[in-house]
Formats: sequence, structure tokens, C-alpha cells
Amino acid sequence: MLFTVGLLAPIAVARAEEPNAVVQGVQDEDLRDLIREAIGTAEHAATSRFEARRRGRDAAESAISVLRSEGYYAGEAQSDLADREDDDSEAPPRAVVKVTPGARFRISRPSIDWINDPPSPEVQGAGSLAMALRRGAPGRAEDVIAAEGRILSAIQQRGHADAKAMPREVIVDHADKTVRPTFRIDAGPLVRLDSVVLDYKGRTRPEWIARLTPWKPGVIYAPDELAELERRLRETGAYDSVQVALQPADQLTADGLRPVLLTLRDRPRRSLEVGAGYSTSEGAGLDVTTTRYNGWRRADTRVIALRLAEIQQRLDYKVSLPHWRKPRQTLTMTASAYNEQTDAYDQTGASLTADVTRRSGINAYVTYGASISGGRVAEVLTIGNVVLRGVDRNLFDVSLLGAVALDHSDDPLDPKRGWRVEAKAEPIATFGDAQLAYLKLQGQGTYYLPLMEEDRLVLATRVKLGVIAGADPGDVPAARRFYSGGGGSVRGYGYQAVGPRISSTPLGGTSLAEGSIELRYNITDRWGVVGFVDIGAVGADSFPAGRDFSAGAGIGVRYNLGFGPIRADIAIPLDPRDNDPAFQIYISIGQAF
Repeated sequence: MLFTVGLLAPIAVARAEEPNAVVQGVQDEDLRDLIREAIGTAEHAATSRFEARRRGRDAAESAISVLRSEGYYAGEAQSDLADREDDDSEAPPRAVVKVTPGARFRISRPSIDWINDPPSPEVQGAGSLAMALRRGAPGRAEDVIAAEGRILSAIQQRGHADAKAMPREVIVDHADKTVRPTFRIDAGPLVRLDSVVLDYKGRTRPEWIARLTPWKPGVIYAPDELAELERRLRETGAYDSVQVALQPADQLTADGLRPVLLTLRDRPRRSLEVGAGYSTSEGAGLDVTTTRYNGWRRADTRVIALRLAEIQQRLDYKVSLPHWRKPRQTLTMTASAYNEQTDAYDQTGASLTADVTRRSGINAYVTYGASISGGRVAEVLTIGNVVLRGVDRNLFDVSLLGAVALDHSDDPLDPKRGWRVEAKAEPIATFGDAQLAYLKLQGQGTYYLPLMEEDRLVLATRVKLGVIAGADPGDVPAARRFYSGGGGSVRGYGYQAVGPRISSTPLGGTSLAEGSIELRYNITDRWGVVGFVDIGAVGADSFPAGRDFSAGAGIGVRYNLGFGPIRADIAIPLDPRDNDPAFQIYISIGQAF
């Protein structure tokens, strides 16, 4: 682990930077850091007394600006020169800024002056509450400006779309050391919305677009409603651009309503995507996906996806109907044919799936659906170089699905902050050469924490749990059991290689537990490195036993393509068993989680 973390440190030649001036007289550490940051650094020391004096004057001005912005309105800063104690006596002196912060001024009696016609008492109260400037708080300029923004936002949310801030009045009283801000706000008229004016010459039916409008004519303007219409159209994936904007005030209807302009541009009718991946445990894989958009003139998508890999070949045909029957609800239907040849089983079959996903709010999703599948499954046992294939069984599954997901991360492919949680339950009934009913439960959570400015260093963690209730491991069809190991779970081990095995054959289990911790460091805007530790287990009880757990560790490289990274990881097993390779390599698109 020490080796892994050590590799995250960027290799660079150290270069000392010279501060433009030395700060003296500031006891408060935070204030001193702000002044130092404002003064800045130079690549080299001053080469003359003239240059040192110039740097000192500039630094004093910067220090005064920081003092004023932080509420020290009586503070002073004077520049001077000081000899260098550690340099040659003939070297020019360095600039010094002697700062006297003085007392910090405090907020007193903040108020709002409503220009022209004031809004309703309720809106005025909301503006005053949003101001949130506490009497006695430090009189920081940044806090005063932020309060003005909150006032505007609060009254705009309540229907005053044209609200604007006039030049504010801020009295700095040196007698009692207070700051008295008065915000001068022109709320403008209360705005009521009309229907949508469509600027669009594409394939979607206008009447279908009109159904997505989340307001009725005559309601009071709310920016969240316009944002929701834009979100509904963007999430279809059928448009290159979506813009929703309130029409100017001079375009009122005869009823005094404000129209909303919706501008849409279709994306190309078809797209073709080709992807590839490689790992030493799973081999190479090729993915080809072709998508047709808006063929039925209701922002639909139809996808044909072909996967050709060493252990899996699969063909999917998927149809998605966004805002099916009502807004924020997507119907997805998928037909699949597949062939899998893993170390645990061979499987050939087909499936039909239909599910409905409903979005709640901005980033919460609920999914429910059903599927039927059928095919031929045979368990495999490998002993040395001998592969024993079990009896082929014709099995048919009928399953239901219920799932929830919350996504509070900042990026789908390369998250740097936030979290995600998802859970699903699948009641499954198996028919054919075996009859069985059981419940399969799975849940996963991920968390992303930036540790450095500009998100250059990110701590990413993942936990996944699963359990199959109502059946013993040997009764559950091999393809339905839990497995662990490989690029998407515990790196350092082969595909499905974590958990109980006979010789080199994975047996799978009815319980699963996995965890990962990863440090991601961006060396440049394009290149990054990672260090990681994964742990996982598959067991036969409701939770894997301690002896079932295996761990792997490794390092990786990331190259940012703009929309997401390409990742290349190398990992080693920390507790290898017989037949486990010394390392594994994984190459794919997107972060591991």
C-alpha cells in the first residue's frame, strides 16, 4: 500500500519561488495567507533596490485590498526594504510589507430599499430572509455581494423574473466600526407564463413537445419550471442543443402573459460508436453500437449493440420511449441473444426485457420491470488441463425488477465529488429442467471526495453487497449466482476468480461483498495516475465469511479524452492461490467506478 500511494506523488524538479514581499505584523493565520496569496510570488529575487521598492509598493496595495475585502477598513500597510540574512551582502534587499490590520468592522442593520413598485409583503419577507447577513458578523465584501445575489434569486423564484440590483449603498462607519449595507432592488412586475413558442424545424412532432411543458398558462413564473422543461428534453438524448428562455417583457400577450421561447436542434439521425477493451483475465473485447434517433418523431431511440469478446458474444436491440404516457417516465424494451463461455459455466440463450424508469426531482430514479429468458446452461469444471462439461440443462427464467438510484456526483464518467447509491431487487422463478423460486438483492454505494484544489487529487470509494434469499448455492443456476474478480470488481484476480473454487473453476455463491478505495491524481489536464486497493468475497451464507475475502492492489494511468478517461490498470493479488497469475492488466474507457 505504501508503494501504491508513493507512486501518486508527481515527479518534478523542485524550484523555489520568491515572494514579491515578506508580510509582517499579521497574527491571524487565515488573513496572513490571504495577503500572501494576493501579493504573489516571482521566479527570482529582485535584482535591484528599485525593483524591490516597486514590488513593495505593489504588495502594500494588494494587502490593503485584502484588508478592505475582509472587513479591516481601518487597516494600514506600508512597504519597506530589509537586508537578506542568508544571502551575499551585496545582493539587493527584499521587499517587506508591514501590515497593521486594526479592528475588524462588523455588519450592522442591513436593509433592502425597494426601488419603484415594491413586491408583495411575502416576497419582501423572502428577500429579507435570503439576505442572511447576521448583525455582528464580519463586514466582508464577499459576504455583502453574495447576500445581494441571494436576494435576487429569492424574488426571481417567486415570479419577478426581471428583478435587478441597482447600485448598493454601503456605509462604513469608522466611529463605531460597523458596515451598514443597503441593497437597492428593483423587483419589476410579477410575471405570469404563457405557453411555449417553438423555434424548431426538426423531426419531433410539435404536439408531443408541447405535452412536456410543466406549467399551465397563467401560472406565476418560476425559473425551476423552465429548467425542468430543458431537463426533460435533454435527457431524451435526441437533441444537439436545447435552450429555454423567457421572452422579453415587450412581448406580452393581450392577457398580460409572457411567452417562453424553446429552441431545439436535432442531433444527427444516426450514430455509430465503436469501443474496445482488454484484460489479461477476460481477453480482448469489441463493442459496436449503432443508434437511430427520433425515428418515430417522439424523441425515441433505437439501439443495436453488438459485443464480441473472448468470453461473451451478445446482440441487443433496445428501444427507449422517453416520457412514455407521462413526463419523466421512460419505457425501455430490450431483446437479446447471447453466448457466454466462462470458467464457471457455458450459456447460450435469449431474453426479452421491459422496464419503466421514473425520475423524481433532479437525480432520483425508480425502475420497475419484468423479463423472460431461456436457454441452455452447462456448468464447467476445470482440473489441470482437463475441462469437464456438465450436463446441458434447458432453463427458463421469469423475473421482476424493482430498483432505486440516487446520483449526486458531478460527472457520469469521471466523478470528482459527490456520491451515488443504487439498489435493486429481483424475484426470479426458474422453469424447465429445474424448478426454483428465489429473491436476488443487490446494492452499491460510491463516494468521491476532492483532497486538493481544482480537484487534482480525489479519493474514491465503493461498497457493494448482494444476497440471494430462498435457495441454496448449488440449486441456483450457475449464471444467476454471484461472482467476483476482474476489472469491474476485485482487480488483480482473474474474471470470477474470487470466492470458492474447485481447482481453477469458480463456484459462485449466494452472497457478495466488495469494497474499493482509489486515489486519483491529475498530473496535467490530460494525464493522471491512480493507486487502488480492492477487496471482495463470495460466500454460501447470508454474508461471506472472513476466510472468503481476497484483496488486490495496483496502480494505473488515465488519459482524459475530454468526455471521459481511458484507463489502464495493472494489479497484483495480495493473497494469491494456486493457478492465480502474478498480475492482471485492464484497459477500458471510464473510471473503474
